[in-house]
Amino acid sequence: MDLELRQLRCLVAIVDEGTFTDAAITLGVSQAAVSRTLASLERALGVRLLRRTSRAVTPTATGLRVLAQARRVLAEVEDLVQEATSGHTRLRIGYAWSALGRHTPAFQRRWAQAQPGTDLHLVRVNSATAGLADGACDLAVVRRPLEDRRFESAIVGLERRLAALSADDPLAPRRSLRLAELGERTLLIDRRTGTTTPDLWPPDSRPATEETHDVDDWLTVISSGRCIGMTAESTAHQYPRPGIVYRPVRDAEPIAVRLAWWRDDPHPATQAVMELLTALYREG
Repeated sequence: MDLELRQLRCLVAIVDEGTFTDAAITLGVSQAAVSRTLASLERALGVRLLRRTSRAVTPTATGLRVLAQARRVLAEVEDLVQEATSGHTRLRIGYAWSALGRHTPAFQRRWAQAQPGTDLHLVRVNSATAGLADGACDLAVVRRPLEDRRFESAIVGLERRLAALSADDPLAPRRSLRLAELGERTLLIDRRTGTTTPDLWPPDSRPATEETHDVDDWLTVISSGRCIGMTAESTAHQYPRPGIVYRPVRDAEPIAVRLAWWRDDPHPATQAVMELLTALYREG
Protein backbone atom coordinates (compact mmCIF):
# COMPACT_ATOMS: atom_id res chain seq x y z
CA MET A 1 0.00 0.00 0.00
CA ASP A 2 1.39 3.39 -1.04
CA LEU A 3 -0.07 6.45 0.65
CA GLU A 4 0.81 9.92 -0.51
CA LEU A 5 1.05 13.11 1.49
CA ARG A 6 -1.31 14.83 -0.97
CA GLN A 7 -4.01 12.32 -0.01
CA LEU A 8 -3.61 13.08 3.69
CA ARG A 9 -3.58 16.83 3.02
CA CYS A 10 -6.75 16.42 1.00
CA LEU A 11 -8.55 14.60 3.81
CA VAL A 12 -7.52 17.22 6.37
CA ALA A 13 -8.53 20.08 4.08
CA ILE A 14 -12.00 18.62 3.43
CA VAL A 15 -12.68 18.22 7.15
CA ASP A 16 -11.21 21.60 8.11
CA GLU A 17 -12.99 23.54 5.34
CA GLY A 18 -16.26 21.63 5.57
CA THR A 19 -16.88 21.20 1.84
CA PHE A 20 -15.13 19.78 -1.19
CA THR A 21 -15.41 23.15 -2.90
CA ASP A 22 -13.66 25.03 -0.11
CA ALA A 23 -11.03 22.29 0.22
CA ALA A 24 -10.31 22.66 -3.50
CA ILE A 25 -9.81 26.41 -3.08
CA THR A 26 -7.45 25.86 -0.12
CA LEU A 27 -5.44 23.23 -1.98
CA GLY A 28 -5.38 25.15 -5.24
CA VAL A 29 -6.90 22.32 -7.30
CA SER A 30 -10.26 21.55 -8.87
CA GLN A 31 -13.19 20.09 -6.94
CA ALA A 32 -12.99 17.03 -9.17
CA ALA A 33 -9.35 16.56 -8.16
CA VAL A 34 -10.33 16.66 -4.50
CA SER A 35 -13.00 14.01 -5.08
CA ARG A 36 -10.55 11.78 -6.98
CA THR A 37 -7.83 12.15 -4.33
CA LEU A 38 -10.20 11.26 -1.48
CA ALA A 39 -11.53 8.29 -3.43
CA SER A 40 -8.00 7.03 -4.05
CA LEU A 41 -7.23 7.30 -0.33
CA GLU A 42 -10.36 5.36 0.62
CA ARG A 43 -9.51 2.68 -1.96
CA ALA A 44 -5.96 2.39 -0.67
CA LEU A 45 -7.16 1.98 2.92
CA GLY A 46 -10.21 -0.10 2.05
CA VAL A 47 -12.47 1.94 4.32
CA ARG A 48 -14.92 4.81 4.05
CA LEU A 49 -13.57 7.96 5.67
CA LEU A 50 -16.24 10.60 5.08
CA ARG A 51 -20.02 10.85 4.98
CA ARG A 52 -21.13 13.33 2.36
CA THR A 53 -24.60 14.85 2.32
CA SER A 54 -26.09 17.86 0.60
CA ARG A 55 -25.46 19.91 3.74
CA ALA A 56 -22.22 18.67 5.28
CA VAL A 57 -19.21 16.43 5.08
CA THR A 58 -18.45 14.54 8.30
CA PRO A 59 -15.85 11.87 9.16
CA THR A 60 -16.92 8.31 9.88
CA ALA A 61 -15.65 6.70 13.10
CA THR A 62 -12.75 5.23 11.16
CA GLY A 63 -12.28 8.57 9.41
CA LEU A 64 -11.81 10.32 12.75
CA ARG A 65 -9.02 7.92 13.68
CA VAL A 66 -7.34 8.25 10.29
CA LEU A 67 -7.73 12.05 10.45
CA ALA A 68 -5.93 12.21 13.80
CA GLN A 69 -3.06 10.10 12.42
CA ALA A 70 -2.94 12.18 9.24
CA ARG A 71 -2.54 15.39 11.23
CA ARG A 72 0.34 13.86 13.18
CA VAL A 73 2.06 12.60 10.03
CA LEU A 74 1.77 15.99 8.32
CA ALA A 75 3.07 17.77 11.41
CA GLU A 76 6.07 15.42 11.56
CA VAL A 77 6.78 16.01 7.88
CA GLU A 78 6.70 19.76 8.50
CA ASP A 79 9.14 19.29 11.38
CA LEU A 80 11.37 17.19 9.12
CA VAL A 81 11.45 19.92 6.48
CA GLN A 82 12.18 22.55 9.12
CA GLU A 83 14.99 20.39 10.50
CA ALA A 84 16.57 19.98 7.09
CA THR A 85 16.32 23.62 6.07
CA SER A 86 17.07 25.46 9.32
CA GLY A 87 20.85 24.99 9.24
CA HIS A 88 21.47 28.72 9.06
CA THR A 89 18.88 29.74 11.64
CA ARG A 90 19.31 27.20 14.46
CA LEU A 91 22.34 25.73 16.16
CA ARG A 92 22.19 22.85 18.64
CA ILE A 93 25.34 22.14 20.65
CA GLY A 94 25.38 18.88 22.55
CA TYR A 95 27.30 18.08 25.71
CA ALA A 96 27.39 15.04 27.97
CA TRP A 97 27.86 16.49 31.46
CA SER A 98 28.88 20.07 31.89
CA ALA A 99 28.56 22.19 28.75
CA LEU A 100 31.29 24.86 28.98
CA GLY A 101 31.44 25.27 32.73
CA ARG A 102 31.94 28.87 33.83
CA HIS A 103 32.18 29.95 30.18
CA THR A 104 28.62 28.80 29.41
CA PRO A 105 26.78 32.08 30.25
CA ALA A 106 29.38 34.21 28.46
CA PHE A 107 29.21 31.97 25.40
CA GLN A 108 25.42 32.25 25.26
CA ARG A 109 25.44 36.03 25.67
CA ARG A 110 28.22 36.67 23.15
CA TRP A 111 26.67 34.33 20.63
CA ALA A 112 23.33 36.13 20.83
CA GLN A 113 25.10 39.46 20.29
CA ALA A 114 27.35 38.32 17.45
CA GLN A 115 24.95 35.92 15.67
CA PRO A 116 21.39 37.19 16.26
CA GLY A 117 20.14 35.29 13.22
CA THR A 118 21.14 31.87 14.55
CA ASP A 119 19.29 30.59 17.62
CA LEU A 120 21.54 28.70 20.03
CA HIS A 121 20.33 25.65 21.96
CA LEU A 122 22.47 23.65 24.40
CA VAL A 123 21.41 20.00 24.60
CA ARG A 124 22.56 17.50 27.26
CA VAL A 125 22.93 13.99 25.83
CA ASN A 126 24.89 11.45 27.86
CA SER A 127 26.56 9.61 25.00
CA ALA A 128 30.12 9.35 23.75
CA THR A 129 29.43 11.89 20.99
CA ALA A 130 27.11 14.06 23.13
CA GLY A 131 24.26 13.45 20.70
CA LEU A 132 26.19 14.11 17.49
CA ALA A 133 25.98 10.55 16.15
CA ASP A 134 22.21 10.26 16.55
CA GLY A 135 21.32 13.69 15.18
CA ALA A 136 20.37 15.28 18.49
CA CYS A 137 22.78 18.16 17.87
CA ASP A 138 24.76 19.89 15.13
CA LEU A 139 28.01 20.33 17.08
CA ALA A 140 29.22 18.70 20.28
CA VAL A 141 31.47 19.66 23.17
CA VAL A 142 33.40 16.56 24.21
CA ARG A 143 36.26 16.03 26.62
CA ARG A 144 37.93 13.00 25.14
CA PRO A 145 38.97 12.16 21.57
CA LEU A 146 36.38 10.75 19.20
CA GLU A 147 37.71 7.67 17.39
CA ASP A 148 34.85 7.56 14.88
CA ARG A 149 36.26 8.81 11.57
CA ARG A 150 32.91 10.29 10.59
CA PHE A 151 33.66 13.17 12.94
CA GLU A 152 36.22 15.94 12.97
CA SER A 153 37.20 17.81 16.13
CA ALA A 154 39.45 20.57 17.37
CA ILE A 155 40.70 21.49 20.84
CA VAL A 156 39.26 24.82 21.97
CA GLY A 157 40.63 24.91 25.52
CA LEU A 158 42.01 23.10 28.54
CA GLU A 159 40.44 22.53 31.97
CA ARG A 160 41.98 21.51 35.24
CA ARG A 161 41.19 18.08 36.60
CA LEU A 162 39.40 18.15 39.95
CA ALA A 163 38.66 15.51 42.55
CA ALA A 164 35.07 15.37 43.77
CA LEU A 165 34.70 14.36 47.43
CA SER A 166 31.98 14.22 50.04
CA ALA A 167 32.02 17.33 52.21
CA ASP A 168 32.93 15.27 55.29
CA ASP A 169 35.77 13.38 53.58
CA PRO A 170 39.07 13.61 55.53
CA LEU A 171 40.66 15.20 52.44
CA ALA A 172 37.91 17.80 51.98
CA PRO A 173 39.65 20.50 54.08
CA ARG A 174 42.69 20.39 51.78
CA ARG A 175 43.03 23.16 49.17
CA SER A 176 44.51 20.78 46.59
CA LEU A 177 45.43 17.11 46.29
CA ARG A 178 47.82 14.73 44.56
CA LEU A 179 47.05 11.53 42.69
CA ALA A 180 48.90 9.39 45.24
CA GLU A 181 46.51 10.55 47.96
CA LEU A 182 43.55 9.15 46.00
CA GLY A 183 44.96 5.84 44.76
CA GLU A 184 43.55 3.77 47.61
CA ARG A 185 40.03 5.12 47.24
CA THR A 186 37.20 3.82 45.05
CA LEU A 187 36.82 5.89 41.91
CA LEU A 188 33.33 6.36 40.43
CA ILE A 189 33.53 6.51 36.62
CA ASP A 190 31.32 6.77 33.56
CA ARG A 191 33.03 4.74 30.81
CA ARG A 192 30.81 6.20 28.07
CA THR A 193 31.39 9.89 28.64
CA GLY A 194 33.71 10.29 31.64
CA THR A 195 37.08 11.98 31.44
CA THR A 196 39.02 9.81 33.90
CA THR A 197 39.95 6.14 34.16
CA PRO A 198 42.34 4.29 36.51
CA ASP A 199 44.99 4.70 33.78
CA LEU A 200 45.58 8.19 35.12
CA TRP A 201 47.48 6.54 38.01
CA PRO A 202 50.71 4.50 37.80
CA PRO A 203 50.05 0.77 37.22
CA ASP A 204 50.99 -0.19 40.78
CA SER A 205 48.71 2.33 42.50
CA ARG A 206 45.48 2.43 40.55
CA PRO A 207 42.22 2.84 42.46
CA ALA A 208 39.34 0.40 42.49
CA THR A 209 36.35 1.54 40.43
CA GLU A 210 32.59 1.54 40.37
CA GLU A 211 30.51 2.64 37.40
CA THR A 212 27.67 5.07 36.86
CA HIS A 213 25.97 6.43 33.76
CA ASP A 214 24.55 9.78 34.83
CA VAL A 215 25.94 12.88 36.50
CA ASP A 216 23.16 13.06 39.10
CA ASP A 217 23.82 9.48 40.18
CA TRP A 218 27.55 10.26 40.21
CA LEU A 219 27.01 13.19 42.57
CA THR A 220 24.64 11.25 44.82
CA VAL A 221 27.07 8.38 45.33
CA ILE A 222 30.03 10.69 45.96
CA SER A 223 28.08 12.72 48.51
CA SER A 224 27.50 9.49 50.46
CA GLY A 225 31.26 9.08 50.90
CA ARG A 226 31.38 5.64 49.32
CA CYS A 227 33.36 6.80 46.27
CA ILE A 228 35.32 9.74 44.98
CA GLY A 229 35.19 11.24 41.50
CA MET A 230 37.63 12.84 39.09
CA THR A 231 36.28 15.34 36.58
CA ALA A 232 36.88 18.46 34.53
CA GLU A 233 36.64 21.77 36.36
CA SER A 234 33.56 22.65 34.30
CA THR A 235 31.61 20.07 36.32
CA ALA A 236 32.23 22.05 39.50
CA HIS A 237 30.73 25.16 37.89
CA GLN A 238 27.80 23.32 36.33
CA TYR A 239 26.95 21.16 39.36
CA PRO A 240 27.65 22.83 42.70
CA ARG A 241 25.98 20.47 45.15
CA PRO A 242 25.53 20.50 48.93
CA GLY A 243 27.58 17.68 50.38
CA ILE A 244 30.14 17.76 47.53
CA VAL A 245 33.47 19.58 47.39
CA TYR A 246 35.80 19.85 44.40
CA ARG A 247 39.58 20.06 44.86
CA PRO A 248 42.28 20.55 42.17
CA VAL A 249 44.64 17.62 41.64
CA ARG A 250 48.03 19.25 41.14
CA ASP A 251 49.83 16.45 39.34
CA ALA A 252 46.97 15.32 37.07
CA GLU A 253 47.17 16.33 33.43
CA PRO A 254 44.54 18.83 32.26
CA ILE A 255 41.55 17.82 30.19
CA ALA A 256 41.25 18.97 26.59
CA VAL A 257 37.90 20.46 25.61
CA ARG A 258 37.02 19.65 22.01
CA LEU A 259 34.42 20.90 19.58
CA ALA A 260 33.26 18.08 17.28
CA TRP A 261 31.26 18.05 14.04
CA TRP A 262 30.35 15.82 11.12
CA ARG A 263 33.36 15.63 8.82
CA ASP A 264 31.34 15.61 5.58
CA ASP A 265 28.53 17.94 6.67
CA PRO A 266 29.73 20.65 9.05
CA HIS A 267 27.20 23.18 10.33
CA PRO A 268 27.67 26.60 8.71
CA ALA A 269 28.38 28.13 12.14
CA THR A 270 31.17 25.70 13.05
CA GLN A 271 34.03 28.12 12.49
CA ALA A 272 32.31 30.92 14.39
CA VAL A 273 31.65 28.64 17.37
CA MET A 274 35.23 27.41 17.38
CA GLU A 275 36.63 30.95 17.34
CA LEU A 276 34.36 32.14 20.15
CA LEU A 277 35.07 29.14 22.38
CA THR A 278 38.80 29.41 21.81
CA ALA A 279 38.67 33.08 22.76
CA LEU A 280 36.72 32.36 25.95
CA TYR A 281 39.13 29.66 27.12
CA ARG A 282 42.10 31.82 26.23
CA GLU A 283 40.69 34.63 28.39
CA GLY A 284 40.59 32.18 31.32
